Amino acid sequence: MCTKGTIQTNLGRILKIVDGRNVRIIAVTKYYDEQCIKNTYSVGLRDFGESRALEAVEKINKLDDEIRRNSTYHFIGHLQTNKVKHVVGFFEYIHSVDSLKLAQEIAKCAAEKNIVQKILVQVNNANEQSKFGIAPSQLDNLIDEIRRLDCLELVGLMNIAPNIEDEKELGRLFSQMSELKDRYNLAELSMGMSHDFKIALDEGATMIRLGRILFENS
Repeated sequence: MCTKGTIQTNLGRILKIVDGRNVRIIAVTKYYDEQCIKNTYSVGLRDFGESRALEAVEKINKLDDEIRRNSTYHFIGHLQTNKVKHVVGFFEYIHSVDSLKLAQEIAKCAAEKNIVQKILVQVNNANEQSKFGIAPSQLDNLIDEIRRLDCLELVGLMNIAPNIEDEKELGRLFSQMSELKDRYNLAELSMGMSHDFKIALDEGATMIRLGRILFENS
């Protein structure tokens, strides 16, 4: 599991499905150690997704300088305001902004560090009680408020689709996300995981977040 050979084989299958589309493959390493990141880097991937702030920082800081300098880190988990200081500037993208309060805290921390932080707004368009994210009906107000904040660059939207087998429903949810991205004139759409990334690609994902399908033997 998570050997260079396994990753290389799995990545080959994934790239055939991607079929030349301009999409960023984010290797979700939150359940894997720094050796897994090294193996993933060695086969050519440069984007890594983590969801536990302190553990991720500790793990990434153990990596070789070359890997740290040449990789892009994405924070994809729920972010508590008291962890913002650890994430801002360390991760190039924060995918999981789901409230004005969180956006304000990120902007404040970015200003203190004299940087511009790239963020995505997390949308819960399946209305799942167990998941974070805002309803599509709340996007107008939140995006308007975020675009007034200094030191933030709103680049896109993110969602986590339900873990269901209904491809038609998944397609509908991903299609709605694509429409929202276009409505707000955003560049990035982070959607699609190991079980549903093929559908997400068909509906316009620009970032897919892959863990198990990349690292484990099929």
